[in-house]
Amino acid sequence: MNELVEIFPTERQKLYERFADKLQTAFNLNRQLVSFQANKDEPVYRWFKYKEGFSSALVRYFLTKYSDKPGKLLDPFAGVGTTLFAGQSLGWDSYGIELLPVGIFVIQTREALLKIDPPRLNEYVQAFWSDFTKIGPFSTHFHHIPITKDAFPDDTEVSLNRYLTYCQTIRDKEIQTILRFAAFSILEEISYTRKDGQYLRWDYRSKRDLGGKPFNKGRILSFEQALKHKLSQIVADLAPQSDSLFDTPGNNGHDKHPITVIEGSCLEKLPTLEDASFDFIVTSPPYCNRYDYTRTYALELVFLGCDSEKVRNLRQELLSCTVENKEKVDQLKHLYSSFGKSESFDSVLRVYESSTAMREVNAVLNELNKLDKLNNSNIPRMVRNYFLEMCFVISEMARVTKSGGYCVMVNDNVRYGGEEIPVDLILSEFAEAFGFNTETIFVLPRGKGNSSQQMGSYGRTEIRKCVYLWQRK
Repeated sequence: MNELVEIFPTERQKLYERFADKLQTAFNLNRQLVSFQANKDEPVYRWFKYKEGFSSALVRYFLTKYSDKPGKLLDPFAGVGTTLFAGQSLGWDSYGIELLPVGIFVIQTREALLKIDPPRLNEYVQAFWSDFTKIGPFSTHFHHIPITKDAFPDDTEVSLNRYLTYCQTIRDKEIQTILRFAAFSILEEISYTRKDGQYLRWDYRSKRDLGGKPFNKGRILSFEQALKHKLSQIVADLAPQSDSLFDTPGNNGHDKHPITVIEGSCLEKLPTLEDASFDFIVTSPPYCNRYDYTRTYALELVFLGCDSEKVRNLRQELLSCTVENKEKVDQLKHLYSSFGKSESFDSVLRVYESSTAMREVNAVLNELNKLDKLNNSNIPRMVRNYFLEMCFVISEMARVTKSGGYCVMVNDNVRYGGEEIPVDLILSEFAEAFGFNTETIFVLPRGKGNSSQQMGSYGRTEIRKCVYLWQRK
């Protein structure tokens, strides 16, 4: 806290005291388990590192500990499908909502893997290498948008277009999907870019005019080098003796149900689901940390056919977690009205506006903005809209969860201008207003330090990383 405490009463402290007995240090959870890192032994995750997610082991832990038998499972922020496939392996009927084409394509690839004949895939790989230099003219091209222009060396882009043209000639859709995925998963390795928090960082060797200190990402692989390694990795992992790599532990003797993926924003899709239709929700929404998926995954989005307009639209459809997101309240009002749910819309607004801790956060950030203590003037708007949109998401999750059902949510607290925002407590307050009981807020033994931007001013103090467990009344 800082001198603003003198101006604002500490409603956040009161909220902390309300939930203090629910906060429990979880020594059996660690950052690996509550992140993508524990997935490294599963082939798909080893082939393509999607860092914005949690581990399959975490999903299996909660499903087996808090449910006697499989039922219907939902992840409204499905990402690359970790919840869906972990649930499927245990006999759950898995449903997910996902907006970004990146996650949808990875899910499609994993489904394709279950249908292919590995030796046949190897035949296509060998055929490609024997005909590689003969492929042309190119019928498929990587159509850049401004934020990806000149991302590849010229010869790399020629080889990439040659390979994509080859993939288009393959009639077996599952084989085609996997071969395209191989190229999709090496885009960063063969480019001048590196994913770096909120944006793509560009190597000094690119054709771009770059300000600031030159960045050297190190060795940039040729397309042939990267692709050969990736295809060899995929073929080896799919070899018969490696089948077990795709089977997550224990299915409780139940059959596997097909996975259902609903494409679109959960703000729009959740209201279309039936009341009390799910037994369990396991999810991790985007954090309130300014991370822009449409920029860090720009190469992958363009690979999947997104043009500039599509990328801009995706950025605005995402939950408000970047400073570029605009308010969605009028859009949500119209949406709920079209469903005949205007009363539900008004109810959510009342819950949001009645949170004194939320009002305090908004007031503090507005004051920090006036004092020029935030590094971006749109941070107050982003935070305000993030929590408002999460209020709508949580209200819908409560509506679709059966009485006695559970919701597990992974999220991080954040800090702006030295002020900690207790995401865990505010979202749990919303959850209780909509009919959940907060069973436990599992706090990881090791939290998250200040960002490098804030460390100089406020020191290296930790903020909570948590997993929330809510049960529907």
